[in-house]
Amino acid sequence: MNITSHIYHSANNLPKGWDAFVKHDIFLHVNYLKALEEASPNNIQLFYIGVFSDDLLVGVAIVQRVQLYLKDMFRKTQVSCIKELFQEIVSKILKGNILVIGNLTQTGQHGVYFNKEHISQFTYLECVFNAIGDIKKEIKETQKKKIRAIMFKDYFLDDTIHKEKSFFSSHKLYKVLVQPNMIMKIQPTWEVFDDYTAYMTKKYRTRYRRAKKKLGSIECHELDLETIKNDSNKLYHLYLNVSNNAKFNTFLLPENHFYSLKFYLKENFKVFGYYLNDKLVGFFTLIVNNENLETYFLGYDAEHQYSNQLYLNMLYDMVKYGINNTFSSIVYARTAMEIKSSVGAKPEAMAVYMKHTNSFVNRILKSIFGLMNPKKDWEERHPFK
Repeated sequence: MNITSHIYHSANNLPKGWDAFVKHDIFLHVNYLKALEEASPNNIQLFYIGVFSDDLLVGVAIVQRVQLYLKDMFRKTQVSCIKELFQEIVSKILKGNILVIGNLTQTGQHGVYFNKEHISQFTYLECVFNAIGDIKKEIKETQKKKIRAIMFKDYFLDDTIHKEKSFFSSHKLYKVLVQPNMIMKIQPTWEVFDDYTAYMTKKYRTRYRRAKKKLGSIECHELDLETIKNDSNKLYHLYLNVSNNAKFNTFLLPENHFYSLKFYLKENFKVFGYYLNDKLVGFFTLIVNNENLETYFLGYDAEHQYSNQLYLNMLYDMVKYGINNTFSSIVYARTAMEIKSSVGAKPEAMAVYMKHTNSFVNRILKSIFGLMNPKKDWEERHPFK
C-alpha cells in the first residue's frame, strides 16, 4: 500500500470520483468549489489536496491561502486608546499570509475528510500536513510570500480529530476554543410551522407575533437566477451594510458571489428577498447540505432593520423553510448568538488548531486569537416550553 498526496490548483482538475467520495458535504462538492473559485474574496486563494492509497482516493482537504492584514480588518468602531494600541501591535505581529485547512467563508468543519477503512486518521493528517509544506514552498517560490500561520478550522469537541494529540503536539499546533456554532434541531413533531410556534412559551410566542406585525407590508419572495443577476448590485450593497458593521472580518465577498453560487448550486442555493413597495430592503441566503439547512450571508437596509425587525423575521423565516422542507437541523453559524438562541438555536462549542512560524508568537497565540475572535458575554434564551 503506497500512500501519496497530490495538490490541485483548480476545481476543474479534481480527480474522477471526488464528488462521490464527498457526497455527505456540499461544501466539498466540485460545483460548490467552482463557484467559490469564481467568486472568491480577493484575499483568498484555493488549493485542494487528494490523498491516495495506490490509485484509490482515500482522503481530501481544502486549503485556503488567506492574505490577512489585521489593521484593515478591524472595523472603524470606537475603542479605547489602549485597545487601539493593542490592535496595532497585533496587526504587526500577524500581518501576512496564513493557510487555513477548511473554509473561512462558512462556519463549521468543511475542510477535511478521509475514509477510515482505508487510512488511519493519523496517517491522513500527516499526509495533509506534508502537502501543506509543499504549498508553503510553492507560494514562497512563485509569489515570494512567506506563510506566517497555519489553522485547522472549526471542529466540534466530540470530533475524532481531537484524539490525535501526538500529531498536533509534534507539529506545535495549539488548540484554541472559538465562538460556538448555533444549531437548531428540528423536532420530529414539527410537521408545520404552527407546531413550532405552539412549542414556544407564551412570552416567545408573543414575541414572534409582534415581530411579524412589525414587518408590516414587507413581503418575502425567493429570487431566481435571473433576478439575482439583475439585482446583484442591490444585494451587494445590502450585504455591505451588515459586513461593514462587523467589528472584525477576515474577507469581503465580491459582488458576483451570490450569482455564482446560484449558477453552480442551482436549487441547493436559495436567496430570499424582502420587498417594500417593490424595493429590495433585505435578503438572506441558505445552502442545502443534505439533511442540514445551512444559513449563509444576508443583508438589510438599516432604515428598516429595527423598525420592521427584519433580522428577527429572517431567522423565523429560516425556521419556516427548514420545517416545511423537512430538514433535520438548521445551522445558524456563529455571531448574534443571543438572538439566534431566542428562536431555538443552541450553542455547540468548537475549536481550531493554530500554529505561527514565530516561536514567541506561537506561545502567546491563544491570547492573540482571543482578540481576533473575541468572546462575547451573552445570555442564552430558552424559547420552548
